[in-house]
Amino acid sequence: MSEFSNYLENALLNAVLRNTTYTSPTTCFVGLFTSDPTDAGSGTECTGGAYARIAVSFNAPSNGVCTNSADVTFAQATNNWGTISHIGLHDAVTTGNLLFHTILNSSKAIGTGDQFKISTGALTCTLE
Repeated sequence: MSEFSNYLENALLNAVLRNTTYTSPTTCFVGLFTSDPTDAGSGTECTGGAYARIAVSFNAPSNGVCTNSADVTFAQATNNWGTISHIGLHDAVTTGNLLFHTILNSSKAIGTGDQFKISTGALTCTLE
């Protein structure tokens, strides 16, 4: 995941080039999308049916890459969430700011009774 949101791009440029304080989130949360969230954060995030963003923790970076340090397991869907095509990292469990986003290697339909999981080490954030 190397696609930065407009929010994060501006925050980091201000912090590095203009000495403007940027406060990192204490926790990042994974969100599931049925359409591309884009850099502007305008995609369609799942709602209802026991859906909620899930906290994620990361290993220390190595050569510009961080990976999730534990499984990210969403609640079992109590109704159809749709076909998940993208994921995003946010700085809050609800609302907040999109930080990173990416398309999945393959889309996944989540219906009633299904569960979405990202295995340890499968979520990577890369600075290139």
